[in-house]
Amino acid sequence: MPVIFSDQQGKSHDEIELGQDFLPKFDDKGLIACIVTDADSGDVVMFAYMNAESLGLTLQTREAHYWSRSRKELWHKGATSGNIQDVIELRTDCDQDAIWIKVRTRGATANCHQGYKSCFYRAATLEGDKATLSFREDKPLFDPKEVYKK
Repeated sequence: MPVIFSDQQGKSHDEIELGQDFLPKFDDKGLIACIVTDADSGDVVMFAYMNAESLGLTLQTREAHYWSRSRKELWHKGATSGNIQDVIELRTDCDQDAIWIKVRTRGATANCHQGYKSCFYRAATLEGDKATLSFREDKPLFDPKEVYKK
């Protein structure tokens, strides 16, 4: 049974920001931003979007589901790779237009489709007038070409 979310229409500022009703504010495309952190280390592992269906499934199953903007489809994180994200806690920000989930990842514990623990595996620096990227993780935990054969 799908989860139905009430909208913020007609709700006061205090009801939205201080109340106990979960009233996620989806954007004009029906999406809400979601930051994902490792429940144990606190490290940011990825950023994604959710729609009402993926947010509802995440709450129901306690496994992370997202909306893939590039593929325009529901995405159960880890369904292909085996690196399922078990949701330990789901929070929303004060005005309920962003989601933060704390996860423990099964499998190789890679959260990125490139095989890295985090999608944020590179850091940007400026050298003169040129920005460059340097790796902050030694190597991928799996070979994406092997995992995502199509």
